[in-house]
Amino acid sequence: MLRTYAQAIDCLNGLQSNAATIEATRRSGGKGGDIQLAEQVEYMRRVGYEPADLNRMNVLHITGTKGKGSTSAFVSSVLTTIAPDARVGLYTSPHMVAVRERIRINGEPISEDLFARYFFEVWDKLEQNRPPSGDEMAEKPAYFRYLTIMAMHVFLQEKVDATILEVGIGGTYDSTNIVPKPITTGVTALGIDHIWVLGKTLPEIAHQKGGIYKPDVPALAIQQAEGLDVLESRAKELKASSFTVIPEHPQLKDVKLGLAGAHQRSNASLAVALVQSFLASPHCPPAFSSLAPSSGPSLPMPGPSTLPTLPTELVAPNPLSASIVAGLERASWPGRCQLATDKVQDRVRWHLDGAHTVESLKCCGEWFDEAALQSDSPSNRVLIFNCTSGRSGLSLLGALLDSFSASSRQPFQHVVFCTNTTYSTGSSKGDLTSNAVDAKDLETLATQNELAAAWRELVSQLPGAPAEAQVHVLGSVQEAVELVRAQADKGERVDALVTGSLHLVGGVMAVAELPL
Repeated sequence: MLRTYAQAIDCLNGLQSNAATIEATRRSGGKGGDIQLAEQVEYMRRVGYEPADLNRMNVLHITGTKGKGSTSAFVSSVLTTIAPDARVGLYTSPHMVAVRERIRINGEPISEDLFARYFFEVWDKLEQNRPPSGDEMAEKPAYFRYLTIMAMHVFLQEKVDATILEVGIGGTYDSTNIVPKPITTGVTALGIDHIWVLGKTLPEIAHQKGGIYKPDVPALAIQQAEGLDVLESRAKELKASSFTVIPEHPQLKDVKLGLAGAHQRSNASLAVALVQSFLASPHCPPAFSSLAPSSGPSLPMPGPSTLPTLPTELVAPNPLSASIVAGLERASWPGRCQLATDKVQDRVRWHLDGAHTVESLKCCGEWFDEAALQSDSPSNRVLIFNCTSGRSGLSLLGALLDSFSASSRQPFQHVVFCTNTTYSTGSSKGDLTSNAVDAKDLETLATQNELAAAWRELVSQLPGAPAEAQVHVLGSVQEAVELVRAQADKGERVDALVTGSLHLVGGVMAVAELPL
């Protein structure tokens, strides 16, 4: 029987938890992280892999609150540029438009046919090797955990030479954290997010993120104000071979990175350090071994309270090689500080950024300020926003408004709060179907109305008399896209900023048919 991509997506969507289940899990605390990780290992065994088999993927493991996807994209681009004949796997989340975007080889999403083939290979193995009767372990893992298993299956079957694994949430108990011996590990910038899983403070969150560090493996982290002491402590506890804090590389101020925004220089700096530590590793795979950096000074011997640090000339060579610079320049990552012209109405310019934390929305606002608000060309500006809870609107929207220059204050003529539902009919594109939002909330647009109230409160507190924006509460992404295009139909240029949710950005990309 032919088993198609669409059938695979239908089966995959059936593994999603609904809103009631998610809320019950939050209240109860759900299964402990150790139990979940043990189950993930057992699922891999049922598919046919022991933990040691996963080391063949040659993993660069990356986590953080913001920038982990961008850093992963930089690493993937650099590795494929410096070794064009190598095969580089990349596993990330979430996707923008199609689920298969999460599993890439040499930067390209795997094909629909390949996705369907490997999806059902895993599905059938789990069907054939069910847990014993009475076992509390589910027959199949939930959505993200299933995709993690499938991605590892793809990379092992496709015999990739290197694999970049981006953590889903946290680190210690994330389903990607079952590889016994990655080649190198890195933590991007920290911030407050997923507090019901990770904790309410930066030290608590840093403790979870640092859980990806492994014995005898380099531990890297971006230079930042808080959390480094906790990350270093975790590196010692987990017996990492070294702990190295990576500052912004001085040369990157003169490099036009493939990902926009000044904050990307830190992510690119960590990406360079991860690539360099990967190439310098004694476990570096043959496809890259000829690129190993020349040996630098010996590592310092660890003292009683410190770990060795990788030499600066190793992790941050200056000048950077031409091939590394080319990889950084070629990097692309959809839905992160992405500019796109509308296909239907060319007077519309979409500014797409899936920022969903206070810190990342500040960076998003600074990027939009520079890209649109400081432009000499007048435009009608529209904000399209959504997030998981209207109650967080004051902090998230406040961070966005605070990031604009003083001359801009409240720069929008229209502000749209819409759901992530793709179409005005109430349906969603198969790959974008989500069961995580309460149906009653969707029906009443409760979250969107809370966001609208938060917006009005914030604007009323701005100094002076900022221009008022027309506020719209809409039930679908399609309605929001149509509103933007209608403004351009009047003859004006429109700059539309879409932010607050990667799922929202993906919906706009799907409806407007924007390039990935």
